[in-house]
Amino acid sequence: MEAPAAPHDAAEPLSVSITVNSPEQMGELGRRLAKLLRAGDLVMLTGELGAGKTTLTRGLGEGLGVRGAVTSPTFVIARVHPSLGEGPPLVHVDAYRLAGGLDDMEDLDLDVSLPESVIVVEWGEGKVEELTDDRLSVVIHRAVGDTTDEVRHVTVTGLGERWAAVELGVLGA
Repeated sequence: MEAPAAPHDAAEPLSVSITVNSPEQMGELGRRLAKLLRAGDLVMLTGELGAGKTTLTRGLGEGLGVRGAVTSPTFVIARVHPSLGEGPPLVHVDAYRLAGGLDDMEDLDLDVSLPESVIVVEWGEGKVEELTDDRLSVVIHRAVGDTTDEVRHVTVTGLGERWAAVELGVLGA
């Protein structure tokens, strides 16, 4: 994985771009990202089908030390993975089948879970931003149409005060 260094203006969101060459590297990126997360963090994952959102979340789960296999919650909408240690639980949400915004997600009580959990929402763009001004946006780009190309370009952007002082460049190290 490689990440170019970029100067950071505190008024601008911090963003880092990382090239990931394999599913194993995507999982490793998730494990590195987990070291930066704490209870109350919202992570929004964006990318096409097969981009690696669940693979990244699986790595997050490993890094956070949570119970249970992290798999796509597409049909159950959300899964809670309790911590096996002192860390926060992981709430993994797939908003793909939810047409509306936060109104459609109210039954999930994400606003109640957020303070004590790390919440990861696949397909959350335009649906969960109202939960908090402080969030991490992860956009995964892959070659469209070429299912054999494992290279992914990942852009991680920290939004809000929570992420202003976090050095996201360590994700590409």
